[in-house]
Amino acid sequence: MEIFPISLKLQQQRCLIVGGGHIAYRKALLLVKAGAILDVIAPDIDDQLKRLIEQSKGSLQLKVFEDSDLDQAYRLVIAATNDAAVNQRVFEQAELRNLLVNSVDDIPNCRFMMPAIIDRSPLVISVASNGASPVLSRQLRTQIETLVPHGMGKLAEFSGQWRSRVKTQITNPDERRIFWEELYASPLKEQVFNDNLQTANHMMIQALSEWTAPKGEVYLVGAGPGDPELLTLKALRLMQQADVVIYDRLVSPPILELCRRDAEKVYVGKARSNHSVPQDGINALLVQYAQSGKRVCRLKGGDPFIFGRGGEEIQELFASGVPFQVVPGITAASGCAAYAGIPLTHRDYAQSVRFLTGHLKEGSPELPWNELVYENQTLVLYMGLVGLEHICQQLISHGQRPDMPVALISKGTTPEQKVVVGTLSNIASKVSEYQIHAPTLTIIGEVVSLREQLQWL
Repeated sequence: MEIFPISLKLQQQRCLIVGGGHIAYRKALLLVKAGAILDVIAPDIDDQLKRLIEQSKGSLQLKVFEDSDLDQAYRLVIAATNDAAVNQRVFEQAELRNLLVNSVDDIPNCRFMMPAIIDRSPLVISVASNGASPVLSRQLRTQIETLVPHGMGKLAEFSGQWRSRVKTQITNPDERRIFWEELYASPLKEQVFNDNLQTANHMMIQALSEWTAPKGEVYLVGAGPGDPELLTLKALRLMQQADVVIYDRLVSPPILELCRRDAEKVYVGKARSNHSVPQDGINALLVQYAQSGKRVCRLKGGDPFIFGRGGEEIQELFASGVPFQVVPGITAASGCAAYAGIPLTHRDYAQSVRFLTGHLKEGSPELPWNELVYENQTLVLYMGLVGLEHICQQLISHGQRPDMPVALISKGTTPEQKVVVGTLSNIASKVSEYQIHAPTLTIIGEVVSLREQLQWL
């Protein structure tokens, strides 16, 4: 994050604009709307800008800018002339005085940026791109405008009137946040939107009188194979309302970023022979947090019920009397195969697909080898990279042809995705040659031959 977004209170604060043209006028509109006292320095001035100065009870100096003009205590300064040298001088002098300064359309000479704004006062939403693409910021603002009802400003104002009373009655901050979240999801919102404030106030009184501390709950959420755009809507909603997020190593950083910012995040990742927290410990953590009244998101890569040990975790929750929800995710088999351009089934090549774990147990995978040797079938191996050579040898020794196509998909659906294609006889040698690392999915079957046609990413 290259810029730190803040919201400034500028009511009755003196602000300076250097420049008197149309661009200066556009910036002045926002400052005056925020209640600032507007001073302007410019040799010539737009008539509309002059009226804004009078409206804000500010001052106008019809002259060229001088360094000493910044000796007065300004809250912020905007350089909006058509002379780059003047704008740079304004920036340099403001920096010497530790004043917030913006030079319009001149990124190097800015200490703050002017964002695109969605105004639902007192609710204000801003979109900024660090000056890299103002047009994109404005387009996003337009999209957001259509998503945020105008009544949201009324709801924010209504909430502000009740905030003190709610804080007094519900002293626990986590419980108070849940109260507001549930309230905003209730019919009260529509009453406020429609100006039925008497009804809305009655609903608030009732909600407070009936409020009881919420019970803890666990959300078992499948995060998918890595691309955050593959999350389900329900997964995203629960991720953003959880108090605690317990996540494993297969959850990509962009997905973790979508969780509630102030949620407690607990890493319990597992890699081969290196378990950050054993499974029994994870189960105990889920129960412990939920029984303390927390809403817990157990965030798992892929789908929690496909080689994700989700069943074990909810068995423990059930035994402990902890409420839970399960949100399926796109499993690595379907997600990675799709992003690699490999259909898992195809009328001409594979009429069935089998998901298998390649985890070694006492040195070798315990797999029904004879059942796996079938021409019109796709095999998908999770966690099979370490035992890949042994698996290929076993399949060949049980009758599978050595030239059966095989694909390795490393870090599938992410920007680091790497796909290597070979055959049963040579794929193991390609692991070191192409520097393939876990997490890697292995697909075995004639469908792999379609990748050359169908790869799209």
